[in-house]
Amino acid sequence: MKSNAVLGKLYLIPTTMGDCDPTDVLPQTIKRSIDLIDYYIVENDKTARKSIKEVSPEKKQAELKLFVLNKHTEIKEHLDFIKPLLEGQNMGLMSEAGCPGVADPGAVIVKLAHEKGIQVIPLVGPSSILLAMMASGMNGQSFTFHGYLPIEKDEKKASFKTLERVSFEKNQSQIFIETPYRNNKLLEDLIQTLHPETHLCIATDITLPTEYIKTKKIAAWKKETIDLHKRPTIFIIHKM
Repeated sequence: MKSNAVLGKLYLIPTTMGDCDPTDVLPQTIKRSIDLIDYYIVENDKTARKSIKEVSPEKKQAELKLFVLNKHTEIKEHLDFIKPLLEGQNMGLMSEAGCPGVADPGAVIVKLAHEKGIQVIPLVGPSSILLAMMASGMNGQSFTFHGYLPIEKDEKKASFKTLERVSFEKNQSQIFIETPYRNNKLLEDLIQTLHPETHLCIATDITLPTEYIKTKKIAAWKKETIDLHKRPTIFIIHKM
């Protein structure tokens, strides 16, 4: 027998990308949504509660019901997470920083929601990938995000050369990230490997008071000194 139960809606709720005033980067729709939602799927219970409290201080923490989704979560748990949606409750999906579902484990929940006929509502908020691309001066008509590149040294340098070649052949900007504590080593390898005329954009601490965004040729970066250790950073390369 077909169920006539009303399904809840899944709200994709962006968060700040570090310590800053939420009102500087998050629209009022975020607060209005948080005020009305008690069920959340998050990466980390503690930081999610902190984000919710910063946006909606009057929200009662005891009423929140959080499901933690991270690399340790088993696939069989996903369906349990969305049970409130199937029972008619609205839910919020939150990332640790920025927009959920993009370079974020929450994408699996969004996929499952679509499979179950649940309405998915993305809310406006900061995306480090898009903001870095906007500020890079590179080709905003054609770009690709690759996530994390290989860790092994030879594979990593080979990937640099591949991305550099593709950017030249397709006139396409190539975007990638690194675990923050390995940023300095990645920058060092980029400078040693890429062609001197290739452009590199470094966008770090985006939307924060310590924000730093610069685009220069590799030859110019060789003369610069910048510490990216443990600072969230987006890297973009483009060989013209």
